[in-house]
Amino acid sequence: MVSIFADRMASLGTETAFEVLARAKALERQGKDIIHLEIGEPDFDTPKNIKEAAVKALHAGYTHYVPAAGIPELREAIAEYISKTRKIQVDPEEVVVTPGAKPIMFFAILACVERGEEVLYPNPGFPIYESMINFVGAKPVPIPLKEENDFRLDHEYVKAKITKKTKMIILNSPENPTGGVLTKEDLKVIADCIVNRDDVLVLSDEIYSRIVYEGNHESIASLPGMKEKTIILDGFSKTYAMTGWRLGYGVMRKDLAEKITQLMINSNSCTCAFVQMAGVEALKGPQDSVEKMIAEFRERREVIVSGLNNIKGITCKKPKGAFYVFPNIKGVGKTSKEFSDYLLNEAGVAVLPGTSFGKYGEGYLRISFANSVENIKKALDRISKAVEKLKS
Repeated sequence: MVSIFADRMASLGTETAFEVLARAKALERQGKDIIHLEIGEPDFDTPKNIKEAAVKALHAGYTHYVPAAGIPELREAIAEYISKTRKIQVDPEEVVVTPGAKPIMFFAILACVERGEEVLYPNPGFPIYESMINFVGAKPVPIPLKEENDFRLDHEYVKAKITKKTKMIILNSPENPTGGVLTKEDLKVIADCIVNRDDVLVLSDEIYSRIVYEGNHESIASLPGMKEKTIILDGFSKTYAMTGWRLGYGVMRKDLAEKITQLMINSNSCTCAFVQMAGVEALKGPQDSVEKMIAEFRERREVIVSGLNNIKGITCKKPKGAFYVFPNIKGVGKTSKEFSDYLLNEAGVAVLPGTSFGKYGEGYLRISFANSVENIKKALDRISKAVEKLKS
């Protein structure tokens, strides 16, 4: 039978988190108790003031088309926020608002990367990076993030991989899935290699920028000469527990913003109007809910790291950001996929294999600690017993 699908569809990947969630839900429907540590979203409710702003906007008539790049109020709020937090001057015309932050990833690669060009990206890393690189016919060049280097960049390796064919470098800090955080030194290595090249861009995924436990978030856009070469990707899903609202944005120079806006017009028309007004309130309103959430994540981090390190065969570094741990399970005697399947089916704990984030994730699991301390402790107990059962 002749396929109706374009060849390019075969190159698209997926997010294993949603597949594991579906399997976990199926087990729950059969009566099995599952602890969910697979999904990367805060388990907190969206703050009340943000929800009220959306309701107010609905009643005020924000139910129609708005400018494709975003409503002026939100673009101005984002420009002000990025200017302050990244210490660069951002104009509202350099902001494009999208339904979730993921479209910035999609649009930036689609708009800027040609077939055959090379894109460096973190591995293990968010799987959509590699998926989109393959989709446009470019060559994915993985940057291995190794445990012995705190899941940061190997400077000499990166410098060797930046070639004449390099068109884009994707960075993610704090990082999914490892919780690693890039230092200013790491970013300077990349900046020094490309600052004088007009043909290379950086896509800096900073969606976890507010969830940092030690030190401060560093953006490559803040380094001299790098603002014009950087597309900052950020959004509201993680910081404000707004995953279902689908609200994100990109910050980039004006000529890039115009092209990304064209892609918005051709795909989504615009981002939901009343949701954008909620975004204005999120940025301009009180931030106490964010601080409270981060404090809770910090407590959970201590519990899960300590608990995993007490399980024979498992070791776990303390993440510096985001809400994931990336424990080494090489001492368990199973592959990442085998062990994650075993924990789901035998222990009722849903986690993701490290290989869901690339080949360099083999020997690891990604575990989200966006769950209660009570459930994390229960999961640790189940994992410990499951490992003991394996070794007996």
